[in-house]
This record gives sequence, structure tokens and C-alpha cells, in this order.
Amino acid sequence: MIELHPTPPFRLDLTAWALRRRSRNRIDRWDGTYRRALLVGDRAVTVEVEQRGGPREPHLTVTVPTAGRISAHERGSIQSQLVRMLGTSIDLGGFYDRAGRDPRVGPLSERMLGVKPPRFPTLFEALVNAIANQQISLEVGIELLNRFTDRFGVHPDDDCGLVAFPEPASVLAGSIGELRAMGFSTRKAEYILASAHAIATGMIDEAELASLDRAGATEKLVGLRGIGRWSAEYVLLRGLGDLAVFPADDVGARNKLEAFFSLASAPNREQILALMQPWHPYGGMIYFHLLLDGLAARGELDV
Repeated sequence: MIELHPTPPFRLDLTAWALRRRSRNRIDRWDGTYRRALLVGDRAVTVEVEQRGGPREPHLTVTVPTAGRISAHERGSIQSQLVRMLGTSIDLGGFYDRAGRDPRVGPLSERMLGVKPPRFPTLFEALVNAIANQQISLEVGIELLNRFTDRFGVHPDDDCGLVAFPEPASVLAGSIGELRAMGFSTRKAEYILASAHAIATGMIDEAELASLDRAGATEKLVGLRGIGRWSAEYVLLRGLGDLAVFPADDVGARNKLEAFFSLASAPNREQILALMQPWHPYGGMIYFHLLLDGLAARGELDV
């Protein structure tokens, strides 16, 4: 068993839902326990995460129901991936201080107290998620990602039914035709293969991106085929953990902002950036709070 002690406040359910986004997500599972298959070394293992204690005194227990033994190195990999994915070490005191003085965001932050900013475990997963969800509904995009993972992912040696998200090398062994058969357009299939090639060859590297400022990282990302401004901002927030980013070209986010701030119409990019300026460097937290608010309105969350 692995134990994690998140920086409070923390709620596993809200953070897991911010990561999974839709109930049909078969990669990230939630049923009171967060379940996912992770790649550790050359194999995949299922992890099951539960929270003990409330948001103010959180304690996470992680079990690994595998038939084989977990080495110390693998335990370390599991722990570091979960810390990244669940944002357990991030201190959001500055955000909560600011939210407490805001008559609109304050009540929402109280309802969602304990959500941490989630991140995909790899840059490749962030890129594929961005590509899959371009110009289609999130429902459809999530289903495409399910099929993609079922086909190219790695199965743990247990009977939990989860599959680890694919590595670039396994995707490169596939074809445009296989991706099209899953429902991807030809263009998206080409973009996914191009991203896999860029990661596999070192053309783009997460450590290098993390060392750049936002403008430099954005420029590097949009140099990839199929990655435009929206996709780059999505990757910066959900892949690199840049909390200052609110993906201003996200249509769903625009609509949520219109309703939340009682605007006369959906804001354009410039208006969104102006709305987020007082929240710098926490624009991403506004994004995640509005996402959860939408999930609650759909009946997915009871908050």
C-alpha cells in the first residue's frame, strides 16, 4: 500500500471528475474509488485510490491489485504519477484567499472546496486528448479516446478491466486506417501519428517545454502538425500544469463564462482574457471550477 498526504484542502472525487470529465471515460474510473491503469517501467499496473479524512485533513491510500510484486522503483513511479495527476502537492491558498473576496467565485469555490488541478501523466496523452476533442463534443471525444486506448494500450496482469494509455511507439506501429476505423478523421489520425513521432524522436520534449515561458512553449507546441492555439493552451494547462492558462478558444468554456458572469453573449477571446486577468495566475482554476459546475448541473456530481 502507498500513502499520500495531499496539501489541504483536497477532495479526491472532485479532482478525479475534473480529470475524467465524462462518466463514459473508461480510462479514468470513479465509483467512490479512483481507478486507473498506469505504465510503470515496461508493464502496466492498476491503481486504486481512496480518500480517508475530509478536505481539511486528507489522506490517500493507494492499492495495486496485481499478481506480481511491486518493486521499490515501481512504487516510486506510481507515487510520482499520482502526485502529478491529482495535484496533491499544489498549494492553492492564494486562489482561495482571492476567491473568498469575490461574490461570484467565492460561493462556487466553497462548493468545490478541495479540487486540485489535474494533469495527464504524459505529454503524449495531453496531445492526443487535445487532438481527439478538436471541434467535436466532449462525449464523442472521450469515446474516441476509449477506443484508442483499448486498441493500443497496455493491459495489466489483473482482472480489473482497465487499460493503460498507449505509448507513442505502440501507436506508431498502427496505421491511419486503424485510427479511421475507430472514428477519427483522416486529419486527426495524421495529427496523432505526427505527435507520436515527435515524442518518440525527441522533436518535442516535456522537460524542454517546461523550461520555456508560456509564449515559447506555445510556439513550440503549435509547430506540431494539428496543434493550434486552443490545443496548445489545453496541453499547457492539462499536460504541463500551467495554472495561469484559461483555454480562451474553448467553446464550452465560453458558454459557461457567459452564464456564470451573466454576460449578454458568449465572450470572445479578448473578453475572456480580460475576465481572467484579475485571477492571474489561477485562470486554470476558474476553468476547472466551471467544468465541475457543469458536471453538477448534469447530475454527475452532488455538490
